[in-house]
Amino acid sequence: MNELIHIRDEAGELRLLFEVCQALDDNSDQDCTLQTVLVLIARHTGMQCAALLLRNADGDICREISFGALAGKAYSAYPSSAETTRMVFDTAMPVAMAADGNEVFTLDRFALHNRAKEDIAFIAVPAQLGGHPIGVLIVDRLFADSVALEEDVRLLRALASLIGQALRLRLEFEERHSAMAEENRRLQTLLAERFQPGGLVGTSAAMLGVFSELIQVAGSIATVLLRGESGTGKELVAAAIHAHSPRAAKPFIRLNCAALPEGLVESELFGHERGAFTGATGMRRGRFEMADGGTLFLDEVGDLPPLTQAKLLRVLQEKEFERVGSTETRRTDVRLIAATNRDLEIMTAQGQFRQDLYYRLSVFPIILPPLRERRADIMPLATHFAEKYGGENNRTILRISAEATAALTTYSWPGNVRELENVVERAVLLCGPSGVIEAAHLPPALQCANTGTVPGVRNSGTLDASLAGLEYRLIVQALTEAEGIMGKAAEYLGVTERILGLRMKKYGLDFRNFRGKTHPIN
Repeated sequence: MNELIHIRDEAGELRLLFEVCQALDDNSDQDCTLQTVLVLIARHTGMQCAALLLRNADGDICREISFGALAGKAYSAYPSSAETTRMVFDTAMPVAMAADGNEVFTLDRFALHNRAKEDIAFIAVPAQLGGHPIGVLIVDRLFADSVALEEDVRLLRALASLIGQALRLRLEFEERHSAMAEENRRLQTLLAERFQPGGLVGTSAAMLGVFSELIQVAGSIATVLLRGESGTGKELVAAAIHAHSPRAAKPFIRLNCAALPEGLVESELFGHERGAFTGATGMRRGRFEMADGGTLFLDEVGDLPPLTQAKLLRVLQEKEFERVGSTETRRTDVRLIAATNRDLEIMTAQGQFRQDLYYRLSVFPIILPPLRERRADIMPLATHFAEKYGGENNRTILRISAEATAALTTYSWPGNVRELENVVERAVLLCGPSGVIEAAHLPPALQCANTGTVPGVRNSGTLDASLAGLEYRLIVQALTEAEGIMGKAAEYLGVTERILGLRMKKYGLDFRNFRGKTHPIN
């Protein structure tokens, strides 16, 4: 009978070790994982209370994970608890505390065989990393009094060894992750310093591709054609190219070709002489003369009238022009950056835009993605604009609520970054002294974003789309509240981390975009 009991106990220990290994293999929050390990030990052995104390590189206790009667007070529960912990760290050996709390001693071979189990209050064993204790596992006792103290210590040392190995692997992962994150921050800072002036914000794959193209073209004199929908930030990109080009010290001149009547575009570009037309009361320099030696940015170049297109082509090819009303040829040294939201290929095929000019303009085309295709940038942009307009209006914006985050990330943004900027500016003015941007501070179109477009879902308005919209918002809210910690977000939603990962992939969500910059505003 005793042999059967002994076999059953060994099987129970194996189950415990197996379940602890499984728990330690979880990639969720470390404190939650270690708490689970303590609960497993208690469930298998009858342990009443326990604590795991971890220390940092300076030797100070930095974290405490407690269970049972020791919850939240392991380090001060008994007068000798600090001495117990210090002795474990100093000797790297198991240590015991007497039941009266007045004696602390190492559990060497002599103590194991000469101490009665009922005389011991707590046992502490080291969790080691590279031969050095980084933590202490403290328990009241394991098993019944009929099981030898030596068996308690043996099992505890095995459990502490597993915990130490898990901490080592987690530490190595965190060090690598920290090194990668630091390198990423360094590169992002360098990139931001060089190519993110005036609110040009973005860390999505689409925008990193744009930044890479900027790096390649900025130092050259090539003509650049920026293409993209209205509001995607073409002027900011043009300014970034100029600011980091050899012409940065020279003028950066802008002209919106669609904002002027057809009869005035040529005068704005090339200038005019006095009396060249009615109202020309004096000589005026054009944008090409103003930008000499620098950069000229022509926005909405697709709206240029045909005659002006021909004269622009001549300037690009020959570097010369005449003012309106003059026969004097003037030379110019200007780098041209053009932008359009129109389909120039179709316009060329229909004869609305000169083919030769199109080829001259598109030496280096850069396509700016619409905001709906770079959703990872929505909250960083919203945070940037909230800080910007909070500062301009003398208001402190603390955070963007989960509901507002869900609305912002669900909306389709037909007006792109420009629309987002206007929405956030309005919200900053409406949020008042609370400093919290709520969904109620957003325009009605965003407050009803649950009926709008959800990433990866078609047929808006159908039952499937509505359910997908609800799921999307719940996931965004959970990730926001968990600050990007997958394990916590999965727990909030009542699903496994793997299922959450699959759902996030479906909607193009990245947990990194919810860590410290999408929800709170620092």
